[in-house]
This record gives sequence, structure tokens and C-alpha cells, in this order.
Amino acid sequence: MKHLFTIKNLKPVAFVLMFMAGTAAQAQEVISLERAVQLTLERNLTIKQSQLNEALSNEDYKQSKYNMLPNLNAAPQLSENFGRNIDPSTNLFINQKILALSGNLTAQVVLFQGGQLRNQIVQNRLTLESNRTATAKVKNDLILNVVTDYLQILTNQDLLTAAKQQLDISNLTLERAQKSFNAGNQTLADLSQAKAGVSTADYNITTAQNQLDLSILVLKQYMEMNPATDITIVRPDISKLNEISTVYNAQDVLKTALSVNPDVLLAEVKEKNASQAIKVARGAYYPSIVLFGLAGSNFSDARLQYTTSRSPTLDTIGFVVGTNQRVVTPGVVQSSGKYPFFRQLSDNFNQAVGVSMQIPIFTRFANRTAVRKAKINYEYASVSTQLAKTNLSKIIYQAVWDVQAANKKYLSAMQTYQANKDAYNTIQQRYNVGLVNSLDYNTSLTNYNKAQNDMIQAKYEVIFRSKVIDYYLGNPITL
Repeated sequence: MKHLFTIKNLKPVAFVLMFMAGTAAQAQEVISLERAVQLTLERNLTIKQSQLNEALSNEDYKQSKYNMLPNLNAAPQLSENFGRNIDPSTNLFINQKILALSGNLTAQVVLFQGGQLRNQIVQNRLTLESNRTATAKVKNDLILNVVTDYLQILTNQDLLTAAKQQLDISNLTLERAQKSFNAGNQTLADLSQAKAGVSTADYNITTAQNQLDLSILVLKQYMEMNPATDITIVRPDISKLNEISTVYNAQDVLKTALSVNPDVLLAEVKEKNASQAIKVARGAYYPSIVLFGLAGSNFSDARLQYTTSRSPTLDTIGFVVGTNQRVVTPGVVQSSGKYPFFRQLSDNFNQAVGVSMQIPIFTRFANRTAVRKAKINYEYASVSTQLAKTNLSKIIYQAVWDVQAANKKYLSAMQTYQANKDAYNTIQQRYNVGLVNSLDYNTSLTNYNKAQNDMIQAKYEVIFRSKVIDYYLGNPITL
């Protein structure tokens, strides 16, 4: 029996497998910090929601400008009336079925309305500016969140690498402990401690991997990416910590931040909007003047058109005094018929032009209440602006202190790491020749591992705290 697959037959299969592997490799998306920020700004639904609010306010702003234009309305009406009705063409009572058609064209333009139309335009423009600022705020907050999570991913990657290195050391220690135990140089307790060290290291790898997976999932959520998408995080060169500024003057940072911070800008625009709302509300105190024009006509199939014609006979209209001679005139015959449609519309065409005025005399204090509420809203917006500035001041001073403290912590963590590393190397050498027991060795290894993790976290904390300052200064956040 011949084999179904030969080397020659396997070539197409191998080609397909290689193609599928290449396709899978291409499906993996490489994500740098800049790419993560770009995808977040393009896809994030919170941004799109804010942009839709901005679009709505833009339509309101355009409509408020359109309200300054005249309006034009047509009102045609067709009806069939039964019984006793008023003929719309003659205004006479008749008792018959009537097919009536009427219509009018009206136009009006507001001449004065207490400045409400003009003030409403300004207010809607401020509302649009407010929503644009809100969109910018959403974007900036998301950028900071992306940077924070991106740095957390880098931190977790380093922690995972450190945990794997710890596992290698623990496995090596277990191997040596097993050999010493077999040779009778160590006790069962020493061997058990070595095994426990391997289990602890393995547990730390699982914990670090879980934290890394979670931070990557959060980044995918910011980018509105399918959680199943395989991504590779680009690791920037963060070894040059001396290029990261950690010395800032809090007052100088605050001065710049007040002019660019979205929270403060948004509060200031809302305050201007509330101030403009007072002017809009006060406009209701004034009369409104409207110029209007009207043109219309009507038709009724019940209306008749009367015509007169000369009769062949002569009608006597009187006698001459004295001679008694008869005075005659040609006779007149009157007839009626249907009134033509277009002729009736032409004959009934009417026009009007005028000015109307509405004067608010008593509105059950509604206008006064609206003005008072607008003033209260303005006071609230003013307090909100001051609160935003005060909060920003607290945040800036805290951020400046945080970056300085993080730098000190990192310097201390590096010294601690180097000291524990040197101590571990020394104890490891003595442990290998049996001069140190397993308890002292494991204690030194634990201290070394902890110092390494602390240094990794401190390193990224310095970077993050520095980027927070860049965020409040309005600088682009890059790594």
C-alpha cells in the first residue's frame, strides 16, 4: 500500500501552513504610545459622544442666527361644506353644498424683541465654545489615562521579567539544594525551603502576568479595540532618566496651566455663558415689534357670476312733461353662470401690511423669576470657575511635590537595589560553599527581589510624575 503523503505532496501543505503563520504574524498589531493615543482619539466612544454634543450646539448656534431672517408661511385650505353655510366668497348665508378653497401667504420679521435674538446668538456661540472645550477636556483626560496605563504596562512587563529571573534563580537554588541533600550536606528543611522558593517565584510570575494582561486589556478598551486582538507594546528608550526634568517651580507651572487647562477654560466659558443668559432673560421685559405682510384669495363653487346684455325690446323709463311723449331705453337682460376659478381667485385677491406689538404687562412674575434664576446660575458658574482654579492650584503644587518625591524615592531605590544585589551575590557565593544556611540565603534573595521590584516601580513613577507636569503645562505627552 502506497503512502498517501510523500515529501512532494507535503510541499503545498507546508506552503499553506507557512502562509497561515505569516498571516497570523501580520495580524499582530504593534502599538507604540503615539499609536495608542491616535487610536484612542479616533475610536473612543466618549470622544464621539462629546463631539455629537458639540455638533448639536453648533446647529443651535446657526439656528439662532437664522432667527434674524424673515419667515414665510403658506396656509392653503380646501373644504366641502354641507347645510346652512356662509359662502366664503360673498359672506352670504346659503343652504347648499359648497366646495371652498382659500389660502394666504404671510411673512413677518422681528424688528425689536428686547435684544433677545442678538443675545441668544452670543449665548449659543458661547455654548458651542463650551462644548468644544468639553471635547478637548475629554481628549486630554483620555490621553493622560492612556499614558498612565501605557507606563503601567511597561512596569508590569519589567516586573514579569524580574519574576521570571527570580524563578530561574530559585530553580538553580533548588537544583543545588537537591544535590547537597543527596550528598548529605543539607537537611530536608533546607530542601523544602528551596522548593518553597520555586513555588513563590512561580506564584509571583502568575501574579505579574495577570497584572500585565489586565493593563493591556484596559489599553484596548481605551482604543475601542477587540479584546481578542493580539498586540505588541513598543518599549521606548527610558534608560535616559537624566533627560527627564524633575525640578519645577510650582507658581510658574500654575501660571501656564491656568491658561491652557481644559477644566479652567471650560469653567470660564460656562461663566460667560451664564452672564449672557441674564441679558437674554431681561429681554422679556421689553415689548416686541413685528412687521408683517399678508396676501390671500379664495374660491367657492357656489358663487355665481352675473352678466347683463341688451334686449331687442325697449323699456319705458318715463314721459315728457307737456307732450306726454314716452321716453324709452334699450332693455337689459341679466343672466348668471359659474364663476371661473382663476377669475374668482384674481377678483378675491387681498393684501395687508402692518406692524404688531406685544407689550408684557403682567406675566405672573415669570420674567422676573427667569432673570433671578439666570443671576443665580451666573453666581454658581462664577464659584465653579474659582473652584476649578483653586483645585488646579492644589493639583499643581501636589504634582510638583510628587515628581520631586518620586525622584528621591528612585535614587533611594537604586541604592537599596545595588546594596541588596551586592549582598545577595556575596551570600550566594558563601551559600554555594556551605558557609551560609538556606534561611539566610532565602532572606537575602527575598530582599534582592523586593529591591528590584521597588526600583522598577520607582523608575516608572518618576516618568509618570514628570508626564503629569507636561500634561498640565499643555505639552505633548511622548516617551
